[in-house]
Amino acid sequence: MVFKSLGLIFALVSWIGIIVVICSVWSYAADTGTGASSSTAQKPPAQKPDRLWVYLGTYTRKTSQGIYLAELHLRAGRLELKGLAAPLANPSFLAIHPSGQWLYAVGEMGDFQGKKQGAVSALAIQPDGTLKLLNQQPSGGPGPCHLTVDPTGRYVVVANYSGGSIASLPVAEDGRLKEPVSVIQHTGSSVHPQRQQGPHAHSVHFDPTGKLVIAADLGVDKLFMYRLDLPSGKLTPHEPAWVKVDPGAGPRHFAFHPTGRFAYVINELASTITAFSYQADAGRLEPIQTVSTLPEGFTGSNTTAEVQVHPSGRFLYGSNRGHDSLAIFAIDPATGKLTAKGHQSTQGRTPRNFGIDPTGQYLLAANQDSDNVVVFRIDAQTGQLTPTGHQIQVSMPVCVKFLQPKQ
Repeated sequence: MVFKSLGLIFALVSWIGIIVVICSVWSYAADTGTGASSSTAQKPPAQKPDRLWVYLGTYTRKTSQGIYLAELHLRAGRLELKGLAAPLANPSFLAIHPSGQWLYAVGEMGDFQGKKQGAVSALAIQPDGTLKLLNQQPSGGPGPCHLTVDPTGRYVVVANYSGGSIASLPVAEDGRLKEPVSVIQHTGSSVHPQRQQGPHAHSVHFDPTGKLVIAADLGVDKLFMYRLDLPSGKLTPHEPAWVKVDPGAGPRHFAFHPTGRFAYVINELASTITAFSYQADAGRLEPIQTVSTLPEGFTGSNTTAEVQVHPSGRFLYGSNRGHDSLAIFAIDPATGKLTAKGHQSTQGRTPRNFGIDPTGQYLLAANQDSDNVVVFRIDAQTGQLTPTGHQIQVSMPVCVKFLQPKQ
């Protein structure tokens, strides 16, 4: 009996030892990310980038040849032009795929493949930042001026200004574009005798859920709202189907607040910004305020172009073409309302577009008619803009997009 008991004890001790070894190996694998629990292993914190690629869309009416690549050095706020990224005709507006593998560009023209339509180009982003053309598809209407990629990366949605329509194009697994699967034609007009005789879709943006598309139409003073069906790519009117702005306002570009609770549209013809509250569950925009982008007493001609919210959600900026400035606003975090905080000259003529880098440190203003892109440092406390002294020369810059290079 004694020997039998000792045998049982030795066996138990052996099993305990095996279990301890297995647990040790499992723990080591989890810590190093080599075992079954590697998916829960802690990853080292991502390092802040020291540089960003900057893609510049342009008009090729003068000396520009297409999309240009620059590099923003974040420590010094220095912008360096690297050269032509891809030759294209009038690639006025750009959008980068969520994967960072591909870039899409409108071809702002009225004739493509012998029909009254524009083009949308798919380009692969190369390791050195240059772009390789994959293919082109029709935009679904003439004069495409803006586009966006849905958050899943499966569709590109484009706004056709001249045609007053929007369209959705599927993205293939290799990044190439397929033909439009849905084209929505806007109808109507508004009060401006020259600019609002018919619809002019000017931008398309996804709401924070990624399911709703907001299309700002300058010609009819409406923000149209559409649902995107992911299996088919079809666009269908949402309920409510649209929200109006003031007659003659001319809504152009649109931006959501980082919280998703507020949204803003810049009105090109009236030089104003309209603020909205947003109910994501219902997909409902409610206007709460309209403010001027111009200083009191300004009597010259002016149209607006771009509107963006700072990544912190504390500030909003809008560009004035004529006054040639960036209007600066503080955002009330509770109500979303705007308070004017002054203006900063863009140090050029006709700021068509600008971009705020993802780190929130710099704003790059693209001055279309003076052929320069100027760097401003953003004060994190006040939102004020200070020129860094760095700028580059690019013919007719229209769009600014950032991408962090892969290490």
